[in-house]
Amino acid sequence: MLVFIHGAACTPAVFTHQLSAFPDAVAIALPGHGAPGGAEDIASFADAVESRIASEEWRDVILCGSSMGGAIALEIAIRGKLPLAGLVTIGSGAKLRVAPAIIEALRLGDAAVLATLADAMFAEPTEETRAAMFAQFESVSPAQRLADFRACDAFDVRERLAAIAVPALMLVGERDVMTPPDRSLFLADRIAGAHVEVLPRLGHLAMLEGPEATNLHLAGFVDSIGG
Repeated sequence: MLVFIHGAACTPAVFTHQLSAFPDAVAIALPGHGAPGGAEDIASFADAVESRIASEEWRDVILCGSSMGGAIALEIAIRGKLPLAGLVTIGSGAKLRVAPAIIEALRLGDAAVLATLADAMFAEPTEETRAAMFAQFESVSPAQRLADFRACDAFDVRERLAAIAVPALMLVGERDVMTPPDRSLFLADRIAGAHVEVLPRLGHLAMLEGPEATNLHLAGFVDSIGG
């Protein structure tokens, strides 16, 4: 089964189109993003996701994480505690450096940075997509938004990727300015048997901006591993 993990300052709503296309899939709300509590680093988020999967007794799990969610999925796959069936990242990477100006603006509570981030999520942002992202951002507390981006900035598993021993697919928008395609290519080069797909004309949240292309590749990957 597909288990989706959203990114920084987002909610499971980023996977609306995937939940419609894959009826048995689940999108997890991370702590501080619709679920109780909060977290300040990728390891803590990974703990929460592992606990949820274990408590629900989900089997044949294919983790699919977007951006920070991809980092969480990578951390879980590296640990190897759960018997995963597969791993998918969307617009993610082994290291997720965040521009210091973004972190500082979030620390200061500068609302303008949310507009910048909302537009950066898409190759061709519109008023509709901007409003949708604002709704998600505003559902997460300012403190948790800041913690999310600090967690991303501190994340670095470049030297640990060889530990991943499950089928893996890296999806990335061709026009992703948050985590450019080279980040996904790096992952695919260092995870045994991994495959990468660069999605034309799409940005960071490819699953929202181009659900048809994203879902096509997801379905092919699920079928390839018998999920």
